[in-house]
Amino acid sequence: MSPIAMAGPALFLGGETYVALVRPELDPADPGVRRAAEEAGVSPEEFAGPGNVWALMLDWADDAQGEGGGFELPGLRDAEAEDFAERLRASLAAGGRFTVEAGAVLRLDARPVGEDYAFTARITPPEGDAEAFLILETDPVPLATLLADLEQFRESLA
Repeated sequence: MSPIAMAGPALFLGGETYVALVRPELDPADPGVRRAAEEAGVSPEEFAGPGNVWALMLDWADDAQGEGGGFELPGLRDAEAEDFAERLRASLAAGGRFTVEAGAVLRLDARPVGEDYAFTARITPPEGDAEAFLILETDPVPLATLLADLEQFRESLA
């Protein structure tokens, strides 16, 4: 299947091992979307969906095998995503270790690694119980890159 071009706000934290907050928007006119919709037996518009549902995505390496997953966050609004990004930006600018939460589904414990930052993400699926969670260690990312990504993310929400 052809790759599908995706737009929409996205904030990736980490490198090869990451956690991401995304609101994917697919273009029903994109040839890849049209082919995928045909294969799925639905209209391109139905396949593309409304483009307003946030998701938490994660990817990690396990014995050199790509692993990952994610889930939708149907109750999340743009204002809440922007608030999370602003709290994360302010904490990064202040320096040192800190914790930022995105509701009950994501808790980031951040720590400096030289000039970079790494995160320990505690992820709890919204439909799961409080005991069903995953802990993910991200790859370190340069502070300047994180701050630029956060600014770009916030601008994409405007």
